[in-house]
Amino acid sequence: MMPSLRRNGSLRPSVRRTPRTGPSTRRRSHLVDCAVYVNGIRRAGAESPAEAIALAWAAGDSAFVWLGLHEPDAAELTDLAELLGLHPLAVEDAIHAQQRPKLERYDDTLFAVLKTVRYVAAGNKPADPRTEPAAEIAAEIVETGEVMAFVGQNFVVTVRYGDHGGLRALRFRLQKTPERLAMGPSAVLHAIADRVVDDYLVAAHALQKDIDAVESAVFTRTLSRDAERIYVLKREVLELRRAITPLAEPLRMLADRPMWLVHPSIRKYFRDVEDHLARVSEQVAGYDELLTTIVQANLAQVTVAQNEDMRKISAWVAIFAIPTMVAGIYGMNFDTMPELHWRLGYPLVMAVTFGICVALHRGFRRNGWL
Repeated sequence: MMPSLRRNGSLRPSVRRTPRTGPSTRRRSHLVDCAVYVNGIRRAGAESPAEAIALAWAAGDSAFVWLGLHEPDAAELTDLAELLGLHPLAVEDAIHAQQRPKLERYDDTLFAVLKTVRYVAAGNKPADPRTEPAAEIAAEIVETGEVMAFVGQNFVVTVRYGDHGGLRALRFRLQKTPERLAMGPSAVLHAIADRVVDDYLVAAHALQKDIDAVESAVFTRTLSRDAERIYVLKREVLELRRAITPLAEPLRMLADRPMWLVHPSIRKYFRDVEDHLARVSEQVAGYDELLTTIVQANLAQVTVAQNEDMRKISAWVAIFAIPTMVAGIYGMNFDTMPELHWRLGYPLVMAVTFGICVALHRGFRRNGWL
């Protein structure tokens, strides 16, 4: 038996509302799935959210309804809020999306927001700025979305935003373990959090390969042009940190703080998810620091290469300055200039000029300027 609803420190039975009928309850364009679970086993016969809620209430505390929505409109969420008594502030957050990961309690309902991520397969081979257009370099490597969950005594409503992070496979996997679903809606919340954090680990592992490739490219070339690639990776690591870091506190609350909506046996599973999140958070923080080091190394490498180029240019300017100076002197057309009327004067000047240029060239090469 699941615990009764608790408000203001006292026990009270769950409120039974009569499901409304009408066009609003028949709107299913954004409804992905609608299921009733009794003792962890899915019961057939629910064709709409109103019917599913009625079946769950009729089955007692051992049952709950799971409604899955994908990018619903405001009207559909408002209908569900009236059916389930969801708090308007939580519904407003679910409508507008783009929320920070968090866990909030509204009366007899928990409202959780989790950021989903997906690593884009094309990012396995970062674009080369010398051969790929800038638009290819700036493409996303990590795509983000959101999963929001309303958890009550006998219901869980999941609202998903984004083209990834679907929960259908997760639902099928949970249905194969009815003993877990029998623990109530908190089991669904744990499964979602576990799936989201596992996706973080997958994205972090894939990002590590890209970072290793960029690091290798930066430190093995004489002049590396990987600034755009490094910037893209650093931006995506920051996006991943924004999804991971705020989730630590909600998971800590679910794992350590007793909540009557969270089955006691589920709390230890949340501790495992929290441990995985801490591990991936440390990895991503390390990636950010490593990318900062790579950026600095790349800038230093570019600066050294530019200095080498300037030295080469300066050396050649000094060499060509000798014949330029001689030509400028003898171009002044004075009659009394040395060796001007001597037959061997021109070969002598050319030989001296060439000798000085050769001596300068050898000196610059010996000093590493050429």
